[in-house]
Amino acid sequence: MADASEGRAPADAVAAADAAARDAQAAERAAEAAERAADPVFAAEQEHLSATYAKLLELGRAAARAMAELAADAAADKESMAEELATNYATWDDAMETHADFMALNRIIDGYNLSHGVQAERLAAVETLLRQPYFAKVSLRFRAGDAPKDLYLGTAGISDESYRRMVVDWRSPVAEVYYNQDLGPTSYEADGRTIKVDLLLRRQFDIEADRLNGYFDSDVAIQDSLLLASLARQRSAQMQAITATIQKEQNVVIRHEDVPALLVTGIAGSGKTSVLLQRIAYLFYRNRDTLRPEDVYLLTPNPLFRSYISGVLPDLGERNPHTLTWDEFLAPLLPEGRGVGDGAATLDDLARIDAAVAGMEFEPRDFLPVACGGVVLLGADAAWKACQKFRTAPAGPHRVSLMREELGRRLEARLAQMAATDGVQAEVAALPIEEQLRLFGETVDPVDEAEERALALRYLRDRHAGAFDVVERDEWLDVDHLALRLLGEAGLASVPWAYLKMAVTGLSEPGARYVFVDEVQDYSAGQLAVMARYFRRARFLLLGDPNQAITEGTAGLDEVRAVFERACGSVDECRLMTSYRSSPAITALFAGLLPPEVRGEVSSVLRDDVAPVVEVCADGDAHIAALARVIADARDAGGLTAVVVPWKSEAKRLARVLGDDAPPVVDGREGLPDAGVVMVPLRYAKGLEFDAVIVPDASERAFPADDLGRRRLYTTVSRATRRLTILAEGALTPLLAEAGA
Repeated sequence: MADASEGRAPADAVAAADAAARDAQAAERAAEAAERAADPVFAAEQEHLSATYAKLLELGRAAARAMAELAADAAADKESMAEELATNYATWDDAMETHADFMALNRIIDGYNLSHGVQAERLAAVETLLRQPYFAKVSLRFRAGDAPKDLYLGTAGISDESYRRMVVDWRSPVAEVYYNQDLGPTSYEADGRTIKVDLLLRRQFDIEADRLNGYFDSDVAIQDSLLLASLARQRSAQMQAITATIQKEQNVVIRHEDVPALLVTGIAGSGKTSVLLQRIAYLFYRNRDTLRPEDVYLLTPNPLFRSYISGVLPDLGERNPHTLTWDEFLAPLLPEGRGVGDGAATLDDLARIDAAVAGMEFEPRDFLPVACGGVVLLGADAAWKACQKFRTAPAGPHRVSLMREELGRRLEARLAQMAATDGVQAEVAALPIEEQLRLFGETVDPVDEAEERALALRYLRDRHAGAFDVVERDEWLDVDHLALRLLGEAGLASVPWAYLKMAVTGLSEPGARYVFVDEVQDYSAGQLAVMARYFRRARFLLLGDPNQAITEGTAGLDEVRAVFERACGSVDECRLMTSYRSSPAITALFAGLLPPEVRGEVSSVLRDDVAPVVEVCADGDAHIAALARVIADARDAGGLTAVVVPWKSEAKRLARVLGDDAPPVVDGREGLPDAGVVMVPLRYAKGLEFDAVIVPDASERAFPADDLGRRRLYTTVSRATRRLTILAEGALTPLLAEAGA
C-alpha cells in the first residue's frame, strides 16, 4: 500500500499511472481500428447493424403514422356516432336500444385504444433500441444437421412486418443460453419444456446507435471483454443497466423461479441492486399481461439512492414501481402528526402482541369519535354500537371490517340528515360561483326540496371527505388505549404500534404482488415483520450484505430468515461473491475486513490496479492541509469523487474548517453530480459507487476496533472503484492493520 507522508509524490504517481493508462488505451484503440479494416466479420456485422438500424427507423415512422391515423379515425368516428346517437328512455325498448348504441360506441373506442396501445408499445421498443439495437448474438443449432440460427439480443424485442424476429428480448427464455456462458450443448426452459440446443457462437458487441465499435467472442466470464470495457468507464450520477454484462451468478438470481421469498446476500460491488432492478424488468416481461408497476414495491435506503437508480428501468422500457424509503412506507400507517420514530422491536415483542390480540375482546373505551375539521360527526358510542351489532364475529380483522362498513353507512346517514337542514342548504346557496362550478360543474338553482337535499349532500361529502378517510383507515379505533390495556404499555414506538394496528384491523396492501427490499441488513427484525405483514400476499426479494450493517439493532441473517419463513413459509437463498466495482487492490483491502471464513471467497474481475494511498497526519493542522490537498488532486483527476464521512455532523465540521476548499455536502435529498468532488455521510453513500473515495479520518476514534467499526470501515472503503485515499489524524485504526493495510 502506498505511503503519502512525502507530500505530493504519491498523488503525482497516481496521475502518472492514469496518464499511462490513457495512453495505452489510445494505442489499443488505434490498433483495433487498423484490425477492423481487414476484418470480414467486423464488416459483415456492421452491415447487419446498419440494415437493422435502418429498419428500426422505418418501423418507428410506420408506428407513428399508424398512431396518428388511428387518432384521426377515432375522432371522426366518435363525432359521427355522437351526432347519430340519441338518448331515448321513453319506453323499455327505447332504453335497451339506447344502451345497445352506447355499448357499440364503447366497443369501437376500445378497439381504437387497443390498436393505439399496440402501436405505442412498438414505438417505445423502437425508441429503446435506437440507442443500441442489440448487444449480443448467439448462433444455435436446434437439431443435428440443421443450419445454425442466428439470434440478436437486445434490451427489447421487435419483429418486422412479416413477424420475423429482428431482435430478441434479453428476458426471453432462449436468451438464457447467452447468459449461461457455456459453448456447446446446453438447454433452456420455455413453456414448461426443456429445449436442448447446441450453442455454436456467443458474440458480444460494443454498439452506439448504428456504429459498431467492436465485437468479442467469449465464453468465460473472467475474459468478458464487454464487461471489462463497461467497468472501465467512469461512474456517473445515475446507475446504468447491466443487461449486456449480466454474469452467470447474477443471471441465476434474475431468472430464479418465482418463490415466496428469495434472500440474496453478496459482497460490496457484486451487483446486488443492479440484479434487483433486472429481476423487476424480467418479472414485468414474464408477467406482461397481468403485472403492473402499481403491483410492485421497492424499499430503498434513502431518497438519494432512489434518484441514483431511477433511470434503470425506464432505459429498459419499463416503468418504475412504487419506490419508498422506510419512513415513506410507515408514515401513512401512523396517525397524522405521529413521527416514524424508533424502529426497535424484537420478534418476541411482536409475538407478545399476536398473543394478546388472539384472546382480546373490545371494550367501549377502545373507540374514538369520527371527526373532520373539528366537527364530530359520529360519537365513540357509534363504534361501540357497531361492535355490539357484530359481537358474534371474533374481535379482530373480520369484526373490524364489518364495523368499518357499518360506520360508513352511519356516516352517510348522518350527512344525509345534515343535508336536510336549512343551515346547510343556506351554505350551499351562498357558495361563490367558482366553488359551485368546482363541486357541481354548473351554477345551482334547485327546483325542489329533493334537489336541494341532493346538492347539500354532495357539498357535505366534499367538505367532510376526511371523515370517510378516518373510517376507512380505522382511526376510530384507539390503538394507544388498546396497547395500554392489552400490553400494559403507554406510548408504543412506531413499529410495535403499527404492528398492533395490523393485528387488530387487518391493515395491509393485499394488491401488492412483489416487494423488493434493498439493503435488508439495515432494517430491524420488527421493521421487516411489519413489511411482511403489510404486504401479506406478496413475494419478496431481499438483498443485502450483513457486513454493511452500519447501525446497531438491525437484523442479522438468522432473524431475516426467521421473519420471512414465518410470513412466507420458506426462504430460498443465493450468494454473490465477485466484485464488479473495485480494483483488485481495493477489493483486497475491504475483503480483509470480512470475517476469515468469507474473505477467501471474494474476487475482483477488474484489471486496473492503483494501490490505495494512506497518509497519517501528526496533528489537526496537518490533517486539514492534507485533506484540502487530496481534494484538489481529486478535482484535477476528473471523474466523481466522494469524501465519505461517518456522520452528518462530521461533514458540517469539515465543511466549516475547509472553508472555500470544502466540496458540497450531499444531504440525501439531491442527486449526485456527473463529476467533481462531493462530501457524503456514510448513510447516504450506501449502495453508491464512485471513481475515487477519500476517507478523511481513519483513526480509531472514527472506526473503533469492534465489529460495528469494522462494518462501517468496510462499507466506506468499498464505495471506491479505482482510487482510494485514506487519511488519519494520529494513529490509524487497528482495523486497517488487521486487513493487511
